[in-house]
Amino acid sequence: MPTSSYWRLSRAPRYSLLLALPLLLFYELLAFVLSRDAIAGVRNGADVLLKSLFVALGGRWGVTVFGVLLLGTGAVLVWRDWRKSGGVLRWRIFAGMLAESVIYALVFGMVTGTLTGLVLRLVPALSAPALSVTPIGGLPLPTQLMVSLGAGIYEELLFRVLLVSGLALVARRGMGWGPGPAGVFAVLVGALLFSAFHYIGPYGDPFTAGSFVFRLIAGILFSAMYLLRGFGITAWSHALYDVFLSLVA
Repeated sequence: MPTSSYWRLSRAPRYSLLLALPLLLFYELLAFVLSRDAIAGVRNGADVLLKSLFVALGGRWGVTVFGVLLLGTGAVLVWRDWRKSGGVLRWRIFAGMLAESVIYALVFGMVTGTLTGLVLRLVPALSAPALSVTPIGGLPLPTQLMVSLGAGIYEELLFRVLLVSGLALVARRGMGWGPGPAGVFAVLVGALLFSAFHYIGPYGDPFTAGSFVFRLIAGILFSAMYLLRGFGITAWSHALYDVFLSLVA
């Protein structure tokens, strides 16, 4: 298959969203086994935030409404794209996307750490001993793995699909900016919020300038990956990076 065809098809909803579906199912199954609570149990923070909003609006049916809306929207997008393609689905595309995600996950920490080091050297006031992010301390490995899978699916959904896309839309339509400035604005603000998010709540990390810069750069890179490679590859790359980090720590 020509590289150009793979690059285009792997971003299509029928491939991107279907690749992300097992990640969502693995996370929800593991979270149910470990906590059995969709809100109060230990779960990924972005998952809790999104579901809490629906619980606040819909009461005890909020989580169900969220699940139906999430899966229903994805199913509609996949179905429309699948019909538009003439019902074609090539499994080699999925294999390539998964391999691509593994490669990105393996090099992500090195690239982000290198860029963080450059920033800290340029701005000595931000210098801090840690240039990487450590897994959640004090939690058993299965829980760390569950939270890592949730980071891939729910943090990408919240910070890339909803936040970055929403900020870009506001900048274009509300402020009259062009696509370029709107995109830069959305990516930078989204990355700042993504980094700050990791220090909030009972399981938030202690704040250091080094780790904040690391996550800020990570947010920018994940946004670029989302725009260039789509949701599925970005979600798996993020999840696998966090899983590898948990396993080697």
